[in-house]
Amino acid sequence: MTKLGSRVDEVADGVFFAHGADVNWVLLRDGRDVTLIDSGYPGYLDDVLRSLTRIGREPEDVAAVLITHAHVDHVGGANYFARTHCTPVYTGATEARHARREYLEQAGPLDIVRNVRRAGMLPWLRRVLPVGASSRAGIPTAEEFPTVLALPGGAVPVLTGGHTSGHTAYHLPAARAIVTGDELVTGHALLARTGPAVLPAFFSHGDPKAAIQRLAGLDAELVLPGHGPALREPIADAVAAALGG
Repeated sequence: MTKLGSRVDEVADGVFFAHGADVNWVLLRDGRDVTLIDSGYPGYLDDVLRSLTRIGREPEDVAAVLITHAHVDHVGGANYFARTHCTPVYTGATEARHARREYLEQAGPLDIVRNVRRAGMLPWLRRVLPVGASSRAGIPTAEEFPTVLALPGGAVPVLTGGHTSGHTAYHLPAARAIVTGDELVTGHALLARTGPAVLPAFFSHGDPKAAIQRLAGLDAELVLPGHGPALREPIADAVAAALGG
């Protein structure tokens, strides 16, 4: 695989934000153990593994993979951990079915054709197709969160269900941070500017503008999105900005 050059920043104590070429993931380090939230495109696996090395950990130290949603750019490395290290992969009940590909909510070729004239589309396609953007592979072992989710970093699932039917954000109370996945982003190749925003509608399978309002009341002043840079701003302000307020 090609080295893509992700950057890994410690944005809070034990919270590491990996900013990839076109998608992000988060690592929560607690002692020897790590929780990995999302895992990039399939072709990003080497960078995901390097991000573990950069924080002084190995793949076998990953206690679980949490996924915000089962789009290909967020689950590409999950099967490696599941197959190689028997790492559990968790999400909500609805999204676990999506991850296992009992159904599929993902932009397809017709969506791309309809939007091919959108600014930034062709350069983005040239980057993401070689790293597996067209893959529809799922995660056969994906399962619903256990009744008590006690993982390194203390992530608390917050069901949003807008970008996909079962989309989940993760609140990190100790860090006063929120991992927003694709409900709220701060940048993307197909957006005209950086800053809090929702993705273009053809990527979504519900109402992301309604969904992100479920985040506004959380105690979080650090936003870690699936796309774009980390943002130090109260989540309520970021939601208002994304909604145009």
